[in-house]
Amino acid sequence: MLTQLRIRDFAIVEALDLELAEGMTAVTGETGAGKSILVDAIGLLLGDRADSAAIRHGAERTDLSAVFELDALPAARAWLTERALDGEDCHLRRVVARNGRSRNYINGVPQPAQALRELGELLVDIHGQHEHQSLVRREAQRQLLDDYAGNQPLATELERCYRRWSQLRRELDELRQASSERDARLDILRYHLRELAALDLAEGEIAELEAEQRRLANASTLLETGQRLLSQLTEGDEGAIADRLNQLSRELAALGRLDARIAPIGELLEAALIPLQEAGGELRGYVQALDLDPEHLNQVEQRLTAAHQLARKHRATAEELPGLRARFETELETLEHSETRLDSLQQALGEAREDYRGRANQLSERRAAAAQALSQRISEALRDLGMPGGRFAIGLERLEKPAAGGLENVEFQVSANPGQPLRPLAKVASGGELSRISLAIQVITAHAARIPTLIFDEVDSGIGGGVAEVVGRQLRTLGQNRQVLCVTHLPQVAAQAHQQFKVEKQSDGDTTHTQVLPLSDEERVNEIARMLGGLELTANTLAHAREIVEKAVSSATDGQLNEP
Repeated sequence: MLTQLRIRDFAIVEALDLELAEGMTAVTGETGAGKSILVDAIGLLLGDRADSAAIRHGAERTDLSAVFELDALPAARAWLTERALDGEDCHLRRVVARNGRSRNYINGVPQPAQALRELGELLVDIHGQHEHQSLVRREAQRQLLDDYAGNQPLATELERCYRRWSQLRRELDELRQASSERDARLDILRYHLRELAALDLAEGEIAELEAEQRRLANASTLLETGQRLLSQLTEGDEGAIADRLNQLSRELAALGRLDARIAPIGELLEAALIPLQEAGGELRGYVQALDLDPEHLNQVEQRLTAAHQLARKHRATAEELPGLRARFETELETLEHSETRLDSLQQALGEAREDYRGRANQLSERRAAAAQALSQRISEALRDLGMPGGRFAIGLERLEKPAAGGLENVEFQVSANPGQPLRPLAKVASGGELSRISLAIQVITAHAARIPTLIFDEVDSGIGGGVAEVVGRQLRTLGQNRQVLCVTHLPQVAAQAHQQFKVEKQSDGDTTHTQVLPLSDEERVNEIARMLGGLELTANTLAHAREIVEKAVSSATDGQLNEP
């Protein structure tokens, strides 16, 4: 649900901060006051094309932001989580500069405009001549029909069956392709594996061989230096570090007998002598164990050379050879058992195909029954909304190939006037007609709603009287479980709203700006009286306004069209 809208320097709005509530909200005002500015601002936030012409005259940029609660928007929350943009709420912001460039943010993170469009389709549905209207998209039409009929569990299971079927088809095609080259590939694999087996290189062996090669190649240096260090440490004829340290320790011990304060120093030297002697012992063992065998060195170098040569042949590193051998062995085993695998895959593919078709046929039957019932109910609703000759139908066109969504395309079709053929909903020319058709669809299918925020821009275009009252009642009905924002010029519609905003345009002769004011109960009566009788408010128009507001509240039959 849209809870906050902030607009800065957009069109003729200098600064605007709105707090929006649940239910139906009417936006009213005089012609030309800028009632549709709110809709345009929300559209820009949801990814509409940025245009510097929308920036208020004299400003360098327009800055728009909105906050959406996500409690009733699991799809939007999942979209945000998938992209590491999740938060308690969803904050959108868009800044459009005078040079036409825009910066877009979702929960404070810069995003492309395409991301705003994708997310916007999960947050708001704008009804009218507007690209955000989901009902003109085939996928949304199919989803709405399935939601209305309670088909979603079956549709989800069908999509899973289709993915399984498609995966098996790919595996079978790959196996058949491999089988056609099977014999040649088997010969190559066996040849490569004989070479790798002959080398029989273990995992991590290359690092061990390289360390061994360095040690053997430098054995003379290691032996010579080790013996020299050993002589200096403990085994020199005279002057070895251990001997000198031992002599110093004895002299300090003698001094310690003369002055007890020197005794701890002698003890430290005596303690240092122990690890020195241990180091000498370790070094003696190392020198004695050094291998000066040139033949061993030759063997190590030959093995390293063979490993690197074989690695170059396979365009790999020597360290990768054990893993390469394992992959070749797996591929060989697969090819040697490909006939058995082929039979198994063909059987599994047949079962998956039948599983898909069974569920798809069941879904087609349910869709056909729901399409007929829903078409009839929406057609009846259109007649109540000032389209007496209006007809609505849901076409189910059989696909040439099965798809994840089933065996048919779902298309909403409408005829707005008697004698006119049914046409796709997306091709309805009149924005007012499209809004009323959308309203009828949304009211009838309200129980299956996925998007909780609906905006109707001039839904009452071209109607009046009793039809306007019906439109208002249906919008109020829709507002019982959806958030509805309605831009209207009809008092019969505005009177049905749970809350109302008034748009005013003011000018001081040099500048013009628009403000949007929330109306109290008494202010609503005054505004509806203005809508009824013009700028001069008489006692009669005020009484009439109060009457229709009170009548709207008392006679509201919220939810009467929500039952499927």
